Amino acid sequence: MPSGPVSGTSHLCEPLRRERWRILHAVHDRVEEVAETAVEVMRAEIPSYALQDERFFAEVREQVLEHYRMQLAVLAGDRDIAPEDLVFSRAAAMRRARAGFALEDWISAFRVGRQVIWDALLDCAGPSAEAQQAALSLVTPLMRYVDYASTHAAQAYVEYQQHVVADADRERRDLLDQLLAGVAPTRGPLSAAAQAYGIGPRSPMMAVVAVCVGDTRAEDLTSVEHGYATSASISVAGPWAGRTLVVVRHEEVVAVPVVRAGMNADDICAHFEAVQRRLAREGTRLCMGISTVAQGACELPRAYSEARAALDLVQSGGGVAALPWLSPFDYLALRADDLARQLVDPRLRALLEEDRRRGDTLADTIRAFAEADLNLRLAAERLRVHHNTAHYRLRRIEERTGRNPRRIADLVELLVALAIRDGAGEGEDGR
Repeated sequence: MPSGPVSGTSHLCEPLRRERWRILHAVHDRVEEVAETAVEVMRAEIPSYALQDERFFAEVREQVLEHYRMQLAVLAGDRDIAPEDLVFSRAAAMRRARAGFALEDWISAFRVGRQVIWDALLDCAGPSAEAQQAALSLVTPLMRYVDYASTHAAQAYVEYQQHVVADADRERRDLLDQLLAGVAPTRGPLSAAAQAYGIGPRSPMMAVVAVCVGDTRAEDLTSVEHGYATSASISVAGPWAGRTLVVVRHEEVVAVPVVRAGMNADDICAHFEAVQRRLAREGTRLCMGISTVAQGACELPRAYSEARAALDLVQSGGGVAALPWLSPFDYLALRADDLARQLVDPRLRALLEEDRRRGDTLADTIRAFAEADLNLRLAAERLRVHHNTAHYRLRRIEERTGRNPRRIADLVELLVALAIRDGAGEGEDGR
């Protein structure tokens, strides 16, 4: 294995070597005092350390002492250093990472340790020019040791964090797989994970499935990055407290939001629509399907199937299809196939396409007339047009299509034709 920094004393003259040895010997004699000083400075300067108990600081003191003794041996030229010599430091780094300490706090501890031992070296050197020169000759090997040791510690942090991320991702996947089988875990790590997301056997929850617009194959790096960006955005708390289970799964991102107290399905739909629009502005375009509410884990497989089916209602440019926002009529119209479109009277198709190009005034009149329960005066008020104008539009529709909007059967046919037209068009948000 590659060795670490060495002291490099061969270029020094004999008097400087003697001074250097004297300084190092003096620091070695008081190394426990120097380590105690370092621990006190860490306690004062690193906020996360200041909150710890004496047991923690006893371990830190032990670590500092071992580093100082190794540094002094390296600086004296008594030994080289290899990665295996720093096993104790890597183990401590992983303990800090497991306890939730930030990497910058661990690196700050190295900085404090370096500064304190350097102050001790200067103090033991004394004021003579020869002693000061000998002390300065220790700067480079001291920095090399600290860089070498802190790099190994940082690697340990990264390795642990990668392990934690992979382990957490695997746990989320296992939890989702069990929920999609219709069973909520009741014991073990998965049960604890489910509770962290607010998921219980009878919790009301929904399923959300999102896919990136375009090629979403797993080997497509861009799609993978978009998937994790989506996962991170969805995981951020919405207008409610609590975390949301989100898993990047094959070509899709699956979320299982819980309908918590004081919330309803509309709140969840609005939150995910806001996420979809924000990601679209940032360059990640999604098609997103949202299910109705599942009353417990046993109904979640059905909710997942609903969310997957809702994806088929989203236009190719991306958007959201939220089933709680759709009536059965809307859903059936949006699911219309080519045969259903062919069954629409050509005169209706021609009129509605022409009307779309002219601003949809006739389509708006049909909708307003239906929503006003065939009360033309009320429909005109809502359209903010004169009663005669609304009357003229209905007469024109009848003349062009042969359908009288005042007859229920004809009005239903007009609404169906309009819904099929809109479902086949490029909607703005897929709602």
